[in-house]
Amino acid sequence: MTSPRTHSSSDRLRLPIRVRASQWDECDTTAVSALVRTYLLQTEAEKRERGLAESADALTLLPPRYGREVADPRAAYADCTTLVAVVERQPVGVVIIRIDGGEAEIKRLWADPDLRGRGLGSALLDAALSLTAGLVRLSVWEWRAPAIRLYESRGFERVASWDDREGLVCMVRRAETLPLR
Repeated sequence: MTSPRTHSSSDRLRLPIRVRASQWDECDTTAVSALVRTYLLQTEAEKRERGLAESADALTLLPPRYGREVADPRAAYADCTTLVAVVERQPVGVVIIRIDGGEAEIKRLWADPDLRGRGLGSALLDAALSLTAGLVRLSVWEWRAPAIRLYESRGFERVASWDDREGLVCMVRRAETLPLR
């Protein structure tokens, strides 16, 4: 007779996550728009707290340069692959990766804040990384320590900045780096 498997607390917290390519139907377009908008609003709020935000439209609290990403994400990310994380048929996260030749850049990675710590960010990042064996780069705000730890756990290293915005950490995962899990 076998004993029942015991579950650790982290097993119980794990979500049944499915990551798939956006189909850009009405549902996915609406979901990607909402997820990216939430990401951008939180980022701008965090930047304002630190005195780093540029001027924003009073109604949306977003700088005009982000308007297209929210209004028409399909067009804004036409040169990218957009992956959506789904839990119980609900879109709860998004990662946008632009692959150009042998290199890639993660443009956006967002997980619903209410579900963080349950494998959602890892699932999104792993799905994006599975699309390329080449160098992958990204930037992340220095105050997002959990995100930086996630990236480092997948072989990303901090590098000299290619972006002059204060507080931005630039990271790369070299082609020969294997993900650590």
